[in-house]
Amino acid sequence: MVVENGLSSVEAQQRLEKYGPNAIEEVPQKMWWLFLRKLWDPVPWMLEITLILEMVLGRLVEALIIGSLLLFNAALAFRQEHKAQNALHALKKRLHVKARVYRDGQWRSIAAHDLVPGDLAHVRVGDIVPADMVLTDGHVLVDQSALTGESMPVDRTVASVVYSASIIRRGEASGTIIATGALSYFGKTAELVRTAGSKSHLEELVLGIVRYLVIMDGFLVAAILIYATLEHMPLAEILPFALILFVASVPVALPATFTLATAMASLGLAQRGVLVTRLAAIEEAAAMSDLCTDKTGTLTQNRLSLVASSPMGDATAVELLSMASVASDDATQDPIDLTILGAAQDQKITIPQRLVFTPFDPATKRSEASLQVEGVPWVAMKGAPQVIAALTKTEDWGRMAEDLAFQGARVLAVAAGPVGAPHFLGLLALADPIRPDAPQTLRALQGFGVRVRMVTGDNVATAKAVATTLGLADTVCDRSDVGRDCSVYAGVFPEDKFHLVQRLQQQHKVVGMTGDGVNDAPALKQAEVGIAVESATDVAKAAASLVLTNPGLAGVADAVETGRRVYQRLLTYTLNKIIKTFQVALFLSFGLLVFRRFVITPILVLLLLFANDFVTMSLARDHVRPSRAPDRWDIHALIFSSLVMAMAWIAYIFGVYLVGRAMGLPLPAVQTLDFLGLVFSGLANVLLVRERGHIWSSRPGALLLWAIMGDIVIVSLLAQNRLLMARIPLTVTTGLLFATILYTLILDQVKVPMLRRLSKAET
Repeated sequence: MVVENGLSSVEAQQRLEKYGPNAIEEVPQKMWWLFLRKLWDPVPWMLEITLILEMVLGRLVEALIIGSLLLFNAALAFRQEHKAQNALHALKKRLHVKARVYRDGQWRSIAAHDLVPGDLAHVRVGDIVPADMVLTDGHVLVDQSALTGESMPVDRTVASVVYSASIIRRGEASGTIIATGALSYFGKTAELVRTAGSKSHLEELVLGIVRYLVIMDGFLVAAILIYATLEHMPLAEILPFALILFVASVPVALPATFTLATAMASLGLAQRGVLVTRLAAIEEAAAMSDLCTDKTGTLTQNRLSLVASSPMGDATAVELLSMASVASDDATQDPIDLTILGAAQDQKITIPQRLVFTPFDPATKRSEASLQVEGVPWVAMKGAPQVIAALTKTEDWGRMAEDLAFQGARVLAVAAGPVGAPHFLGLLALADPIRPDAPQTLRALQGFGVRVRMVTGDNVATAKAVATTLGLADTVCDRSDVGRDCSVYAGVFPEDKFHLVQRLQQQHKVVGMTGDGVNDAPALKQAEVGIAVESATDVAKAAASLVLTNPGLAGVADAVETGRRVYQRLLTYTLNKIIKTFQVALFLSFGLLVFRRFVITPILVLLLLFANDFVTMSLARDHVRPSRAPDRWDIHALIFSSLVMAMAWIAYIFGVYLVGRAMGLPLPAVQTLDFLGLVFSGLANVLLVRERGHIWSSRPGALLLWAIMGDIVIVSLLAQNRLLMARIPLTVTTGLLFATILYTLILDQVKVPMLRRLSKAET
């Protein structure tokens, strides 16, 4: 829709009412409501039920701890969601600019907020383009880095479209506004950012574990209540026992433990140049199977460099570069001119004095300069090879230019000579060089089992040349084949990245995506691991879950390795927690049903929880080895493996109970023996499941070893001094400890093949 004479104020007002303001509208939400929503979810429900049960039991200290934990989790989730909204705020702020429009027959300056489709606007050097517009006259050099992240400006002339948030670097032009607000290219990006997002696998894991344990607990409590009714047992005795059973069965600290483990890892990553804006991204990085990465500025250096000089005929390389420099000028700030002049300076080439300079013109596709050589007027020119060849009537340049272009280079031809008879001197090849650390980083990622896919807007030939250098050119596709399984996607538009992430996610892949521009924000937010590179815009950083502060992709490899280590620690914690929950809950329940008595007291159950958590907290600093393949949680395999291990430990603890009875110990002493058996088996189980191979395959962390020894000493002293439990002889405690060690070594032979099966299921 082209309006040659602009709009009147009346027409503009009518269109403003029809299309709305040139702004990204956002429905405000009350902060208190957003916070309360974090308390309404299955995991908070778990904590809230436990809080009520603790208060019913009169245990106010425990209730206070659980309440604090509940608020901590809610505050953390609220903070992360609030931070994600920064992407939209950053987008909105960029539209707060002025615009020059032709209204009522005269030029005037208005707020960009009031622009409407059909307005005739004018932009010049330094302006931020206020809305999408199609140029009707003029020629400008446009910096689209705010949108695309590409540092190289692009030429735009009549009939070309320039997008809002771009910056005019050279020239001036007029054009008709074609889209504003949410309908503009910028606004559509904002809407994608608002709606994009993937479900956290960590959240699914926690919910799955809780679901299994609560179902098991419900069956056990129901069985106990039915049994108590049939046996006419007093409700006053059974109800506290059932509540203690529920408290022992629900993994209250599981969400907080995951949060704290990833928070500690994020601090370590920050010291290595990786800022984590969404804690779940650390766990997602461990599971990442595919990384889609930009080329420019990520795998390459995002700057032009002279990579080849091919003189022809009698010309020399020095003469070729010298004449190309004459036909360049740093005042234009054209990246090609600056690269050629920089190369001449590096090689200490003398540039002849010129008389007149004509900058590059898109219509002629060349730049020119006049000079004198030994008193004879000369002309020097550089530009598109076919144009320079036609002017010099040269025919044997094609094969050389094709070879250079096939290597991913941008090819220029140079000619110079007397006015009216210039000679074709040769070709210059300019390219964006590969980052020195890129091949090593890609090998590291591939060594972790991550498939790296290069996504670029370059043509297929350029993309293939770069990918071949990096070892990625297995299959190269263009934009029409985004649906195929390719290693390189060339000619891709920014919106294609978003759909590529979605397609890979539909194939049950965990996807990482790098980006730097505003138009990358939707893909960054949709990916499980959105990675804003070092040169990224504020909008891209706000939408990402990882922000690199150093150039290149080395930080991504660090994040994957850190995530894999965190996964191993969390897997150990989760296995241990589920196994001990099964063991304690089933021992309490079957003990009552089989022996018709409480095999352990409620106070010892609570003490057991603290004794176990004291050690498992130290797993956050344990020595672990990252896996060489993406780590994926399989809840069914996890529960099955835990149940098998738990049954082995249940057999052990029932054996402890029967031995205590056979020794003639009174019931309180047997309950103390059971408590020590549960503590010792819990400590042994930590050492057992922390290593996927045999228990002696790796050395535990120093903190873990000290915690285990401290736990043994503390509970043994409590048993010897009749604190919270009946006394048992030290010889019995020592014998129980050695029996536990022996049983653990036997169980280790069963564990190894079972956990290998679990590892295969996860990958």
